[in-house]
Amino acid sequence: MNFTQEIKRELLRREPEKDCCRRALFSAALAVCGRFEQDGGFSFTTESEESAAYLLSLAERLGLQMTLTEAVRDPKHGRDKLTFSYRGKGRGELGLPRADALPPCCGQAYLAGAFLFGGSCTLPKEGKKTGYHLEVGFASREDAEDFLALFEQFQLLGSMRARGEKYVVYFKNRESISDFLAVAGAVGAIATLESVTTAREENNNRNRVENCTGSNADRAAIASATLVRKLVALRKSRGFGQLSEPLQMTCIARIENPTLSISELARLLELTKSGLSHRLRRLETLADGQNLTGGRE
Repeated sequence: MNFTQEIKRELLRREPEKDCCRRALFSAALAVCGRFEQDGGFSFTTESEESAAYLLSLAERLGLQMTLTEAVRDPKHGRDKLTFSYRGKGRGELGLPRADALPPCCGQAYLAGAFLFGGSCTLPKEGKKTGYHLEVGFASREDAEDFLALFEQFQLLGSMRARGEKYVVYFKNRESISDFLAVAGAVGAIATLESVTTAREENNNRNRVENCTGSNADRAAIASATLVRKLVALRKSRGFGQLSEPLQMTCIARIENPTLSISELARLLELTKSGLSHRLRRLETLADGQNLTGGRE
């Protein structure tokens, strides 16, 4: 079950208690998957039997008798497209409200209905360049703009664009999607959203640590290679024989073991890390020609 299905399944378990909210939800369903006829009445089409049963139950509570008028097999998705029709009064006569002027309780029902019958939501997938995206598609620009206007009373901020013959209202960030789900009543889905977000942040932090560690390792390797080149030149110089025996041993050990870490080389020479670091800094100074005559260690 994908995230869209999870949200819709949760919304299907909820039905508005008040008649005004039922009308708002029913109106939202018609705005996203319905069609109003010129001679009065309307129809709606859905591929989900669960959604169809939910909407028919809602229609019955509102005193609307709808009939199945078409069932067409969709070979692409392997499902039937079900069309139900109502012949009678028009939208206004039935008291089906628009989205732009609803009280809060009806506004929440409208949001739920719009997503339930015309929405989708995707979350980031590991290993793929996908992000957060929630959208609801409307058949008319007017309904889409009314939907955006409804957002204002819930402090939601969405965007709209035309896509083919539809107008899509959408969010593309986690915070806005979480707020939308909370208002629509899909509280359980928010837990899934947060778990995905937490996993993604942990993965991003892990990648940053690994990249940082890799960068530090690269820098350390470059520094080590540079020092080894300097020590090789120092060993060939006349001043090498004038160095103390400990410095000579350290120089040779570093040249012969270029890939060992400071800790590993310190154990090999039976030195502390600080003692070895001091010798290597002294050798690098000498190799840079500042004091090739050296001194005693």
